[in-house]
Amino acid sequence: MRRNIVAGNWKMNELFPQADDLVNSIAEELHNYDTADVDVVVCPPFPYLELVSDVSEDGDFFTGAQNVSKFENGAYTGEVSATMLKSLGVDYCIVGHSERRKYFGETNQDIAQKIDRLLNEDITPIMCVGESLEERESGKYLEVIRTQIQEGIFHLSADDMQRCVIAYEPVWAIGTGHTASKEQAQEVHAFIRSLICEKYNDDVAQEVSILYGGSCNAKNAKDLFAMEDIDGGLIGGASLKSKDFIEIACSF
Repeated sequence: MRRNIVAGNWKMNELFPQADDLVNSIAEELHNYDTADVDVVVCPPFPYLELVSDVSEDGDFFTGAQNVSKFENGAYTGEVSATMLKSLGVDYCIVGHSERRKYFGETNQDIAQKIDRLLNEDITPIMCVGESLEERESGKYLEVIRTQIQEGIFHLSADDMQRCVIAYEPVWAIGTGHTASKEQAQEVHAFIRSLICEKYNDDVAQEVSILYGGSCNAKNAKDLFAMEDIDGGLIGGASLKSKDFIEIACSF
């Protein structure tokens, strides 16, 4: 059956000394908890991946990257390949975050290519999907999610689909302090699982972890994670505070 997962996305935050303190604090505090029922993932900026990977070797968490190139290797200045990530001990990688879509013009087709690169290196993709406030208010949000899923990940075989994670992050809730209600989040999570069932079968749908992101914090995580189809969270700002992040990770 699918795993509970809590992944912390540091985004473009922290200088090296602060990153060092934060990841070591997370590692130390996790030792005080039973994390057998949850995979904890720390996703720092690229320059800190080796640091986090080294600490994770003796910690109870995994290392994740925030992005990956759609290219395998070559003359692509500034890009970081899946093979490079693998050589650093990266276990998970976020793809298709709304900030990548909005600010860097990433398309569903780009995301599909990135997922393929990651799977080739046995790195678990965390594919983000989500709607804008306008799309939510117009009632088109489920169709937006459907298109993102179909174009971004449904080219995979059933076996490869089961190696992926999906994160639902309503754009209107990311970093705004506004969180989807547990009922709103559950509706979309159940919809995503139904899409996977239609495309493949129920066995595959029940194997895929679907996370919630969007102002998920220590106060609301327990209620969100109690919903049937919510298998954890992709945590932004709260992941920069070790105690809050650990409290969220232990909310199951």
